[in-house]
Amino acid sequence: MKLFIKDHFPLIVMNVVQMAVILLVYWLDGYHKLSLIVYSLFLGCLILTVYLVFRYISNRKFYERLTVTVNKMDEAFETLDTTPLSQALGKLLQKQHRLYLNQLHLQEKKRNDHLTFINQWVHQMKTPLSVIELITQESEDERLESIREEKDKLEKGLEMVLYAARLEVFEQDFQIEPVMLKTVIEEAIRENKRLFIKNHVYPENRVSQTIVESDEKWLKFIFNQLITNAVKYSAGKGQKVLVSEMNTPYETIVTVQDYGVGISKTDLKRVFNPFFTGENGRVYRESTGMGLYLVKEVCDKLGHKVEITSVQGEGTSVHLSFRR
Repeated sequence: MKLFIKDHFPLIVMNVVQMAVILLVYWLDGYHKLSLIVYSLFLGCLILTVYLVFRYISNRKFYERLTVTVNKMDEAFETLDTTPLSQALGKLLQKQHRLYLNQLHLQEKKRNDHLTFINQWVHQMKTPLSVIELITQESEDERLESIREEKDKLEKGLEMVLYAARLEVFEQDFQIEPVMLKTVIEEAIRENKRLFIKNHVYPENRVSQTIVESDEKWLKFIFNQLITNAVKYSAGKGQKVLVSEMNTPYETIVTVQDYGVGISKTDLKRVFNPFFTGENGRVYRESTGMGLYLVKEVCDKLGHKVEITSVQGEGTSVHLSFRR
């Protein structure tokens, strides 16, 4: 109703001015009969009111469509009033809806093509890395050891690219099932064995045979990221990375704790932001700022909670909570 009044307000004003001008002309011409003036005003107002009421009833759905928020795309196909303006709006909404669907399908195809390319590219890159691994295992040469370390970095980078791409279609790539935490954590520690040795840090796993509901593949990715960060920021300072467990009546909390450089208070609130590296990123140039961001995204999608506490110079603890 408000939109209708606003839309017809110029018409109402114009009619009032028009009636006033006509009556003024008659008055100046010598017609001073008050009853005739009042009757003329009444007829003018009555005709205007009848027209506005008819106009509102005929275009009621039209004005409702313009003022009420559309909650479903199917509402674009609802039948409006039979007036030309309402019919024109209905056709316009349908055309826009079809255009939107076409653009949506086009973007979906581009995204799927991009994801397919990333998956194929990552798997193609794994083949030469496997060959490098086989070649460098044949000798204990110190130079070959450096090549193995760089190969491990490449593998972790490719893994992050692959999981970042899969995150876009996460709903099609996860399966909730009972997962034993200790087994997943031991696998993550084993995959990072050379990283522990290189940085003179040793792992300590205090997690029991607790079983949680999660996706094993994504959960291993989470612990891989957390353990890699813990070792990297403990290099030359901390002596161990501790993975511990605490159980409450409502949840199981797994903590990955290091005793390394820690995170400053100013950076702590932003560590889950994409591409944020903070003060430590200036020291450790290999930081991408994507690890904790991906961990947070995956945890949110799996229904887990991740929190981080840290004291600069003393170490960092990442707490991963699973509902029981």
